[in-house]
Formats: sequence, C-alpha cells, structure tokens
Amino acid sequence: MLFTELNWTLNSPYPVLITLQLLPLAGALLMLALKDSLRLKQVGLLVAGVEMLLVIDMYRRYNHTTATMQFAERLDLFGPFAYHAAVDGISIVFMLLTALMCLLVAIYGIIRGLEPTSRFLSVLLGVEASLMAMFSTMNLMWFIVLSTAQLGLIGYMLWRWALSPEKDFALTRFYQFMGIGILLLLAGTVALGWNAAHITGQWSFDVFVLSQVPMLVGFQSVVFFLLFYGFTIRTPFFPLHGWLPLIAEHGNIAVAPALFIGIKIGVYALLRFVFPLVPDAIIQWHNYVVGFAVVGIFYAALLAMVQSDLRRLIAFAILSHTGIIVMGLFSLHHLAFQGAVLLSVTFGLAAATLSLMTGMIFRRTRTTRLDKLGGLFDHIPLIGITFFIAGLSIIGMPGTPGFDAVHLVLEASIVRFGGLVTIAAALGNVLAAGFLLWAFQRAFLGSTPEGATSANIEPARPSELLIAGLIVAVLLSTGFHITPLMDLIEMPLESISQLYPGGDAGHD
Repeated sequence: MLFTELNWTLNSPYPVLITLQLLPLAGALLMLALKDSLRLKQVGLLVAGVEMLLVIDMYRRYNHTTATMQFAERLDLFGPFAYHAAVDGISIVFMLLTALMCLLVAIYGIIRGLEPTSRFLSVLLGVEASLMAMFSTMNLMWFIVLSTAQLGLIGYMLWRWALSPEKDFALTRFYQFMGIGILLLLAGTVALGWNAAHITGQWSFDVFVLSQVPMLVGFQSVVFFLLFYGFTIRTPFFPLHGWLPLIAEHGNIAVAPALFIGIKIGVYALLRFVFPLVPDAIIQWHNYVVGFAVVGIFYAALLAMVQSDLRRLIAFAILSHTGIIVMGLFSLHHLAFQGAVLLSVTFGLAAATLSLMTGMIFRRTRTTRLDKLGGLFDHIPLIGITFFIAGLSIIGMPGTPGFDAVHLVLEASIVRFGGLVTIAAALGNVLAAGFLLWAFQRAFLGSTPEGATSANIEPARPSELLIAGLIVAVLLSTGFHITPLMDLIEMPLESISQLYPGGDAGHD
C-alpha cells in the first residue's frame, strides 16, 4: 500500500503538526494586537525562531528508515473536509526550508523598516502558517483552501509594500494567473471526489482514500491535466509563467522569498497528490511534459540574456531551472525524483537568497538596473559573496547542494531519454546560470558607471551580515554534507517510483 501512517503519539510527546500550524497563526494575531508596542520585533522574531526549532525537533524525531507517513493527526470535521495531517521526509525538507526563510525574511523586514512592522510580521506569520498546513495536509480540498488563503496573503504583501508605480498591473496579472490555477485545481479535486462517491458511495478528498479508488485511464488524463496545470502555474512552468517576471520586477523584494517558497509548493503537490493518484495518465503524457520542460529551459535562458534589470534576470533564471526540476519529475525514475526534490529546495533557498541580496543592494542604490550598478564588492563584500554562492548553487557547482541534485536528474535523464535531451537540458541550465554570474561580475566586480548611485554606499549592517552568514553556512554545509537530506527523502520517493515501470531501475 502506498500510504500508511503512524499516529503522532508514536513519534512525539505533543501534536507537532497542529502546533506548527497554530503557533505562527497565534503569533500573527498577537502582532496585530500589539500594533506599535516596543516589544513587537522581539515577539515576531521569537515566534519565527520557535517555529524553526519545532521543525528541527520534528526532523530529529522522524524515522527515515520507513516510507510510512508519520506524526499523523485526525479530527472529523464536515464529512469530506475532515482534518487529516501527516508528513514524510519530503514534507519535512520543505518545512525546514519554509521555517528558515520565514525567519530570515522576518529579520530582513525589520531591517528594511517595512511599516507598519506589526502588519508585515503578522502577514508573514500567516503565510508561514498556511505553508506549514499545506505541507502536512492529506486532504486535497483543504490544500486548495489553504493555497487560496496563502495567495491572498502574498497578494496583500505585494499590494501593501511594493513601491513600483506598475504594481497594480503586476498584481492584476498575478491574481489572474493564480485564480485560473485555483479553478483548475478545484475542478480536478471535485472530479476526484465525484469518482470516489461514484465508486464507494461517499465523497472524499483524502489522498489515502483517493489512492484506493480505481479510475479509467481517460478519466485519469482529465484529472491529470486539471491538477497539473493548476499546480504548474504556481511553480511556474513554461508557458504558464507570465506573472513571475512582473511580480519580480514590480513587487517588494522583501516579499519575494516568501513567494519563491510558495511557488515550490507546486513541486511538492505534484509528488504528494498527482503522481500517486493518476500514474497511468502520467505514464501516457510524461514525454510531452519533458518536451515542454526542455523548451522552457532554453526559452527562459535566452530571455535572461537580454534583461537589464537584476530582478527580472533572477526571475527568468528561476523559470529556466524550474524546467530542470519538472524534467526530473517526469523522468519517472527514482534518482530523478530525488534530484528534483533536492533541486526544489536548493533553488528555493538560492532564489530567495538572490532576492534578499538584491534587496540589500536596492536599499543602498535605489536601483536594480545593471547599467547603474558596479563596484559593489568594495562596499558590501559579504553580500557579494553570498550572491555569488547562491548563483553557484543554481548552476550546481561542486560544494553546493545543487551539484548532487543536478547530477541525479541528468543521470536519470540519460537512462530515460538518451544523451540528446540530457545535453540540451544541461546546456540550457549552464546558459541561464551563466547570466547570473555575469550579473554578479557586472554589479559587484565591474567598474562603477559614471553617475551611478552605487559610487558611495554604506557598509552592511550587523543584522545583514547575520542573514548573509547564515545563508552561506546553510548552503555550504548542505553542499558538502547532503546525505542527511537524501536519507530523509529516500524511502518516500522509493514508494512513488515503484508505481512507474523502470522507475527503480539502477537503484540499489
């Protein structure tokens, strides 16, 4: 059986999942109540810090030698809308990333002086609560409800704290794309619930139940396309990416890390809900998806070449590397599944890092145009080093967590599709990442353009050095010692790969 689970009492002395969901929500309400209290910053950071410690505690208690879902919690509510939460190693990897980045964004938001601070911290904690719930829910309909709430909070952050005169246009595009995605997910979920009611006589949106209900291949294809497009709009995946460059350019940079974590929820959702529920449809259509992924890798890389704004360049680099992740997933191979999950975490952390460092640049220069930047390394060297290491992580250089992940995806791609597709994907990956390094060279090491605003800037603050130092430590430590993360996701992905012929090929 694909899904089995252990009650939380067998893993932990307290219900850790509901605690992870309610703590930031309670913190958000407290932030609103405190308003202009002098202790506001300390309380916000305390909540984010405790959330990080709780996720670490859950990681320590998790038994990675089994594919069983663990820390399971159930509460009967409204029939098919019953609360059912559990996690495996895949969930925990994404939850660790979420807790870390929300803590760092909280620190950055305080540094940046986003006013009112109480409102910013409360919305950020609300985003964290929704993400923790999405990474642990076993109910697909609850996932959609939580996703809608999370997108609403992200949209509010963009509307409230973005300064660009074109933010309204960018926000409109964001809601148009995300609204269509939610509608597609809702249609696919209702179809799954209807099929369960037709077969068993009872509606259900629980993945445990849905995985046991048979479906005709044609019906699977309909559900697959509805869920696939709904999730990949968020990821984002070519050609459903039109909102990302606009939000990256016109949104507030402090919001971007939370957004970049949120878009990785699409990768997680594919593995949690789509791959286990409609395997026959995925086998039927996976080659077409991989074709779009390879095209998207080059399409985004070519667009990255012509960008003059650092934020848009980062957005297209993310789009290009998302193609690598999707290609890994739809290689339907155990090694590629591992690589895709690791790449999602690596790219999520690296992209958020690039955004944070870009925010620190913007705070000093009031611009992210590359023709207005230069000579920054002389003023903010650690920020430059952090930007450089994040760029190397996206490339997949040795010593960064992206190295093993890219290697696994490309190795599985050779097995599934041969050398031509693999070489094309690798060249597109290098091309897109190369322009990130070109941007680093131009902004940090190049000569200061005449009349540029970066000619005389303040050095990094201690809190900024703390953020940069923590990120560098995480990237390098996971790069040189990625085995714990691989052990964490090994068994859950093993059970998924067994659904696909040859998916376990070459795996010991």
